[in-house]
Amino acid sequence: MTQSLPPLEELIACHECDLLMRHPRVGLEQKACCPRCGFELVTHRSHMRRRSLALVLTALILFVPANFLPIISLNLLGQNAVDTVWSGVLGLYNAGMEGIALVVLLCSMLVPLMKLLCQLFVLLAMPYAELRPAACYWYRVYHHMREWGMLEVYLFGILVSAVKLLDMAELHLGVGLGCFVALMLTQVWLEVTMSPHQVWDALSEKEDGHART
Repeated sequence: MTQSLPPLEELIACHECDLLMRHPRVGLEQKACCPRCGFELVTHRSHMRRRSLALVLTALILFVPANFLPIISLNLLGQNAVDTVWSGVLGLYNAGMEGIALVVLLCSMLVPLMKLLCQLFVLLAMPYAELRPAACYWYRVYHHMREWGMLEVYLFGILVSAVKLLDMAELHLGVGLGCFVALMLTQVWLEVTMSPHQVWDALSEKEDGHART
């Protein structure tokens, strides 16, 4: 006799090795890993929604100063120059490098902002059954945009430039750099806190259910 497979909603496939297995049941602050490769399959964090909301609101508050306050102040041969992320985009555009300016604008400003707005909408929509279909759509959009948000690459570029300019000019780090670093760390913390499987479970609940937090 052939053994019938359990329903699809009871199965889960490992993202790394494609091992198909029953969906593990985990308690608060517990996680389940793939028995074959050790990849983290499911994590159930307590108060996930409230903690994620706090982090996404913090990131949105930091977004404006991180992009529009001075990152570095440069004094070279008596001339002062104050740079921000936005002024870097404008500088590239005015120098005739419109394509590079567009890429920097997308990867350092627009995509990170869209990711945060998608996460905010998903978290706010969890308790409301009528909003969950739209939240599922925007959560998929968020996952497609993850590869385009490259704040850490931009930060490394700033640090490398600062190190190279230390011997040539007087350099001062601005408030914007601190906000930029804080924004990047907040987004990383948000990625860890906002467990994808927990989000999908909350969005796939029946209309008479309550979103788990």
